[in-house]
Amino acid sequence: MKILIAPDSFKGTFTAAQVAAAIAGGVRSTGASAVEMPVADGGEGTEEILGAALGAQRIFVPTVGPWRDPVSAAYSLTGDGTAYINLAAASGITLPAPGGRNALTADTYGTGLLMVDALSRGANHVVVAAGGSATTDGGAGACAAITEHGGLRGARVTILSDVTTAFEDAAVVFGPQKGASPAEVEVLTARLHDLAATLPKDPRGVPATGAAGGFSGGLWACFDAELLSGADFVLDTLGFEAAAAQADAVVVGEGRLDTQTLAGKIISVIMSRSGSVPVYAVVGSVTEDAPRDAFAQVLVATDEMHMRAAGGQIARAVPTAH
Repeated sequence: MKILIAPDSFKGTFTAAQVAAAIAGGVRSTGASAVEMPVADGGEGTEEILGAALGAQRIFVPTVGPWRDPVSAAYSLTGDGTAYINLAAASGITLPAPGGRNALTADTYGTGLLMVDALSRGANHVVVAAGGSATTDGGAGACAAITEHGGLRGARVTILSDVTTAFEDAAVVFGPQKGASPAEVEVLTARLHDLAATLPKDPRGVPATGAAGGFSGGLWACFDAELLSGADFVLDTLGFEAAAAQADAVVVGEGRLDTQTLAGKIISVIMSRSGSVPVYAVVGSVTEDAPRDAFAQVLVATDEMHMRAAGGQIARAVPTAH
């Protein structure tokens, strides 16, 4: 028996790789075979997951954070010249802010510097996972950094996200969670409209241009960046469907199973790609209205010991053919 284990992270507690390893340990304890395939949707952990799966080199460089404070950040660079960058590494909401957090001044210049560093090392394709930003600058900081350092040098850019929000709505939708007051949301929205009017292409009204406070729209407008679903890109890159076709079951995971789980989040994408293979879920918690019936079984595991136990329970429950 072979079980494919493809969890997302349990945000703030366990990485996707830690969850996959714990569940796999339980599966293997029963004598079954486990394939670990930690996943992400363009947010937390995307760069690490893709870099590890592709054998990329991890590169640490000095850059600046959302408020231009010095920070060190890492990205992954493959042998064929593809760089994978988490926007949150240099422009993330959880980064230190020695001078205080200010939703109006946070910008993506530091992410632009990471992209510039990758280009200087020969990257011909830069993939940026746009989750977790502190910024609503419409990508102006990143575009400025790239332009100041000579442009893309023939490279192409792909932005990964799990949102469809348009550029002009970025502050309204995401500003409050970045600390913006209602008045600041109005200022940021006006600023996005003003910026859009000056860009080579107008990103307003274009789906997914509002990701990371309009970062995706700015890069789309200035450098023709490709905007893709993070979940689809990750699963395609990892070869999910081929692996699922060889499995007797698929195990997914996330920190909380709720009504949003099947509304475009990576678990819903995995389920749509799993064909007739039964899908089990190992999660940190379950809300009352969660779609339990969509899965062969839902198990709650709040630590690695219970994740391992869940893996063993699933291995014993899976039919040997599908």
